[in-house]
Amino acid sequence: MEPATRGPASSSFSDHLGVHDVEVGTDRAVTRMAVTEALANRNGVLHGGALMSLVDHCAGTLAFALCPPRFTNVTLEAKTNFFRKARLDDTVTAVATPLHVGRTTLVVQVVTTRGDGKEVSATTQTQLFLEWS
Repeated sequence: MEPATRGPASSSFSDHLGVHDVEVGTDRAVTRMAVTEALANRNGVLHGGALMSLVDHCAGTLAFALCPPRFTNVTLEAKTNFFRKARLDDTVTAVATPLHVGRTTLVVQVVTTRGDGKEVSATTQTQLFLEWS
């Protein structure tokens, strides 16, 4: 398998969840996902694991855009605070911004919001740049 060279590679897992890239740059990445019954928990709201998948995709997309040539990225650590629920038929948007861009690591903040603009969660995530061999 060859790493992508011009832009973030599509992820079949993210495609399965319905995650869509809205904006990708080196200063931020924006991704979006509809809250469907398939992504709901037993209480009928967005499952925390589904939300974390959206967040991880968004942070990883930003990290990929910042990767040096011949490098790829992987998640090292993530810490999330959940603030409020996202209901069925809503859309959750994730915005990732870099807090620290180093030679081998990247620290990213990802904030998610509902369609009404209220924050759902905030995550701090560390990404590792790995030489692709």
